[in-house]
Amino acid sequence: MQVLENFPTKAAPFLDIKLCYKDLSQRWLYKNTNCLWKLVLLVFLGLCGMFMCVSGVERQMPYFRARRAYSISKARVSGHSRNVSVSNYQYYPQPATYDRKECRCTPVQKFAIFSMQRTGSGWFETLLNSHPNVSSHGEIFSVEKRRENMSTIKKTLDTVYSLDWDSSASKNECTAAVGLKWMLNQGLMEYKREVAAYLNRNSVSVIFLFRRNILRRYVSILANTFDREKKQFNGTHRAHVHSKEEASLLAAYKPTVNLTSLITYMKRIEEIMLDALLSFNGTRNMVVYYEDLVDMPAELKRVQEFLHVDCRELQSKHVKIHTLPLSGQIENWRELSTRLKGTKYESFVY
Repeated sequence: MQVLENFPTKAAPFLDIKLCYKDLSQRWLYKNTNCLWKLVLLVFLGLCGMFMCVSGVERQMPYFRARRAYSISKARVSGHSRNVSVSNYQYYPQPATYDRKECRCTPVQKFAIFSMQRTGSGWFETLLNSHPNVSSHGEIFSVEKRRENMSTIKKTLDTVYSLDWDSSASKNECTAAVGLKWMLNQGLMEYKREVAAYLNRNSVSVIFLFRRNILRRYVSILANTFDREKKQFNGTHRAHVHSKEEASLLAAYKPTVNLTSLITYMKRIEEIMLDALLSFNGTRNMVVYYEDLVDMPAELKRVQEFLHVDCRELQSKHVKIHTLPLSGQIENWRELSTRLKGTKYESFVY
């Protein structure tokens, strides 16, 4: 009885040790499990951070490249983003038929002119079309149904770029460059990713045509809007003219510029232009400014070299409408010059 009575007392330390060992084992397992999960979480967060960093750099690099190469007010951007190997060209004047077999040795360069209204794109296109080996088919996407969605856009582009194959749309000499004019607000920026993919897939080169002095462009827009409403030519509207008399009639109107929204408007135009450059930075492209085309005849040579056609003297029957300084074109010029004084747009006034 004494042994039995003393048994719990003597066995208690052993029971405590056993219970303690069991408790320590559970704690060790719990602790190691937590450490394992923490390690997995740490590795996962690290990988996510690296992925975000790399993705951010990849997204920003095209921006910095374009930003470095592009200045709307001063810079003259040149060069091609992507080089395309071109064989020697040989042109065949006046083929007997429009069969492309006669022009077998003439590679065809597809191109698109990306621009904005009242930037000189109509004049620029007539210059290109004066070249016997260039065919540019105008502002194709001014018709809304052609840009309803990416399917209609693709169908339209396919049709334009195959005109010289499927019809008698070519000139008397074999076409070496075929293209069109496309305004940024005609579905181009709405489907910019899909369009960029199409251009790369079909080896279409891009010519950006912009205007450095966006204030002059704005004045041209106001004057064109006025003529569209008033129809000064015997009840008809003229966006382009072919005589000095017609140009003088349109230039007589002096718009009053809204000074409240002017700077905001010009900033927005800059953003649109930059967005276009960034969106199509991966295509083979060149940037041309209207002012350079007017003041530097060699600029047209650069365009012809970009299109891989022989360089010739290009001509247009378009007559420039606004030739006076802005002080003679804007009704509230004094107030406008005061408003822009001290801003980055001050140089546009003179």
